[in-house]
Amino acid sequence: MSKDFILPDIGEGIVECEIVEWLVAEGDTIKEDQPVVDVMTDKALVQIPAKEDGVVSKLYYAKGDIAKVHEPLFAITGTDDEGSDDVARSSTAGEPEPKNDAEPSSVASSNSSVTDFILPDIGEGIVECEIVEWQVKEGDVIEEDQPVVDVMTDKALVQIPAKEHGVVEKLYYAKGDIAKVHEPLFAIRVEGEEGEGNVARSSATGSASATSDAQSSAASSSAANPGQADAPQAARQGKAIASPAVRRRARELDVDISKVPGSGAKGRVMKEDVENFVARGSTTGEATTSQSTSDSAAKPVATSGGTRTEAIRGVKAAMAKAMTESVSTIPHFTYADEFDMTNVMALQKQLKERYKDEGIRITMMPFFIKALSLALKEFPIMNAQVNADCTEITYFDDHNIGMAVDTKIGLLVPNVKQVQNKSIIDIANEVTRLTQAAREGRVAQEDMKGGTISISNIGVIGGTVATPIINKPEAAIVALGKVQELPRFDAQGNVVARKIMNVSWSGDHRIIDGGTIARFNKRWQEYLEDPTSMLVHMV
Repeated sequence: MSKDFILPDIGEGIVECEIVEWLVAEGDTIKEDQPVVDVMTDKALVQIPAKEDGVVSKLYYAKGDIAKVHEPLFAITGTDDEGSDDVARSSTAGEPEPKNDAEPSSVASSNSSVTDFILPDIGEGIVECEIVEWQVKEGDVIEEDQPVVDVMTDKALVQIPAKEHGVVEKLYYAKGDIAKVHEPLFAIRVEGEEGEGNVARSSATGSASATSDAQSSAASSSAANPGQADAPQAARQGKAIASPAVRRRARELDVDISKVPGSGAKGRVMKEDVENFVARGSTTGEATTSQSTSDSAAKPVATSGGTRTEAIRGVKAAMAKAMTESVSTIPHFTYADEFDMTNVMALQKQLKERYKDEGIRITMMPFFIKALSLALKEFPIMNAQVNADCTEITYFDDHNIGMAVDTKIGLLVPNVKQVQNKSIIDIANEVTRLTQAAREGRVAQEDMKGGTISISNIGVIGGTVATPIINKPEAAIVALGKVQELPRFDAQGNVVARKIMNVSWSGDHRIIDGGTIARFNKRWQEYLEDPTSMLVHMV
């Protein structure tokens, strides 16, 4: 038996994505949770896993094609598990077995039916999420693409939109509950239509009847006005249909997106629609004459006193929550010192030239990380964590050292695993891999988990001293300032130019005292100021 894998909601209102790379081919046997395809949204690169075992019978898109959410992505055969078929039908057709007390999940009347909305794959191997806030309540009428619920994964806050128009029949979870991927999230009552026998086709293709009606209307309009056949549809009332990138562009241009006529399917507003709207001088949504538009363009109007409000979402929302919890539960204290980086920077420059032809990029970060690991061997308390009520300390043998990366989607802190067993070259390769993945918005969950201590390199942007917030549940974090060439006295009392960098530590004062962090920092400093001293301690 062959069935379609429906491209799930990727979150944040995303409605389409580009096929970057197929990781399987037609005829391949795949396993549940095996990565199948890499897709690019307007926010990040996302890897889509398989839901079940089977054989790939057909790939519906080629590399570079644009795939639509809620439409078939590939076909799979060879699964005989009846239960899996039920889940697949519920995901694509919206006709699952009733869940708990949602008894009317079959047919409620002759012209309406109640179906379950299945929580889709959110990506990155996530299997569950916390219900943060319901945006609707039972009995509300909802529209396709309307935000329904905010959920928190261990990486980000994601907004789940509705797949179709209907009435919310039942919410299966309360705020704070943990919802499971591939299980019903809420029930929706959908009004039936003539020829409703195949709901799956309607759900997977995005309401063929609605599309047909829109095409009929367009055809009539075209017949009446031959010169306007390709004109954008009139702006819909209320919430506009648009991707996050288009909404962001509208905010940048101070445009009310609900006033913009959409040229996409079902009146979807595209980026060029917003820009054309501005070019026509319609940012206020009011009709203007070509003469007034021309005058307005010739005389820019200065504005003042305006405000702009946008929701905090995604990685930024997750960071806000994590930082608030860290500051409110961990007693921070800060310790700062300055390092002489002259010798280690000279060594880094030599190694950078030596290994560049081999494709190895050696920056200063591998030296910071390796020296930190060597110091951790002597001060294991810096690599420890306490439990919630601070009654136990856990010491970690592995030095999983995180590094904060400033990305377009917010601050991410992937970590280099088992630094104590790695060479400078090994660490350099990992730093390159993690930095590139973070800047592309594609960091594996495994790379984000399990950190034991973190480094924040504010110096690459500027600034000398900081008071970093601990990446809970870790016990310490250090911020590196920019390197400055400053005058210092040498051993003979002569003034010489040295490369000086400030470091700023924040420690968990429940388990780390000032003397400990000062001695630990001094040991780290010795390794960096005399990098040859690291050799006798390396594996």
